[in-house]
Amino acid sequence: MLENGMQKKVTEPYLVDALSFTEAEARIIEEVSPFISGEFSVSAVKRANFSELFFDETGDRWYKCKLNFITLDEKSGMEKRTASYMLVQAADFETALKNLVEGMKGTMADWVIVSITETPLMDVYPFDPERKTKEEDRPQE
Repeated sequence: MLENGMQKKVTEPYLVDALSFTEAEARIIEEVSPFISGEFSVSAVKRANFSELFFDETGDRWYKCKLNFITLDEKSGMEKRTASYMLVQAADFETALKNLVEGMKGTMADWVIVSITETPLMDVYPFDPERKTKEEDRPQE
């Protein structure tokens, strides 16, 4: 709300784990509507490519981390690097690096960090198997 009483239009990105664009839109409406006054709409839904999420309850920011997994190509004997993206929750860059390294501790493959960048994400809503969909709530005929 602005000082003159007018509503302010904002665009905020969220990450939702969903099987379809329709499910993603429904979940974001369900998750965000209790915190919003007035009307709102989902303006865009797009696919994201994160292979892992590392949560930190004390963190309020999300960092996109690009890692390269290093493997040896047996045919050519050359080193092969495969990019993978992780999302890390942290309070600052240093904590994001620490959380990433901690989360990757059990990894058997060799890997190197290529980049860590802060994202504009407001919140992340992972898949919750306990959550019932509206379809499941309906009585069976």
